[in-house]
Amino acid sequence: MAEKKLRQIAIYGKGGIGKSTTTQNTVAGLASLGKKVLIIGCDPKADSTRLILHAKAQETVMDKVRELGTVEDLELEDVLKQGYGEVMCVESGGPEPGVGCAGRGVITAINFLEEEGAYTPDLDFVFYDVLGDVVCGGFAMPIRENKAQEIYIVVSGEMMAMYAANNICKGIVKYASSGSVRLAGLICNSRNTDCEADLITALAERLGTQMIHFVPRDNQVQRAELRRMTVIEYSPEHKQAEEYRELARKISENKMFVVPTPLEMEDLEDLLMEFGIMEAEDESIVGVAETA
Repeated sequence: MAEKKLRQIAIYGKGGIGKSTTTQNTVAGLASLGKKVLIIGCDPKADSTRLILHAKAQETVMDKVRELGTVEDLELEDVLKQGYGEVMCVESGGPEPGVGCAGRGVITAINFLEEEGAYTPDLDFVFYDVLGDVVCGGFAMPIRENKAQEIYIVVSGEMMAMYAANNICKGIVKYASSGSVRLAGLICNSRNTDCEADLITALAERLGTQMIHFVPRDNQVQRAELRRMTVIEYSPEHKQAEEYRELARKISENKMFVVPTPLEMEDLEDLLMEFGIMEAEDESIVGVAETA
């Protein structure tokens, strides 16, 4: 029998776009399909596993390292917890605020997990939920070190979310030349902006990828989060739960992995103007202050 291939996926996107919520609901969807999943939270806020574990915050690798004084005394069971759907959860954590590079926690955590055998043969997926739109330092590790081969970018029809997605694509291009990392698609986490689905579909096409799924905005997500649960666990029959199951199915079956073609700033602004998101600039008013 052919050996099962572990698929390692990193989720990037603008800060506040809903990456952690999207990741955890999607992972719950994969668990409902019978997939074995490990989530590695790569954000110092340590909020990448709270809905799976029903916890305010999981104790992080960096918390335990500070407590013990050395990573050598750390045990896997200290930081690896099982949650909903038998999903395994780890939070890398970061340094105390204002001390050192937060990305160091990601590097320490991933190296520790590899050395201690967290990537077990029964795993189908590892998800890295990565801080904001940072593709530098420790936060680039999942793609720089060929840990994650598949990148999904969570985006919306908001201008800054699209700028961030384009910048992340530039980071992917940089690392794709020396490794196997590829863009697997855009996940539109809807903000109910004008022409949102069409706009993100057009952006995806210009980047050379796909909008793998459009996740509609629904207050059931917030209701579930108040219980520290995914929608799939909180209300499995709700239409929003079905959206996340569908996204999970699409990711499971996805075969479209590309080196993206990032847009120049002018092209991105042209796209926004084409869909009426951004008005054409009037050069005559640029830099002119309001008069009384």
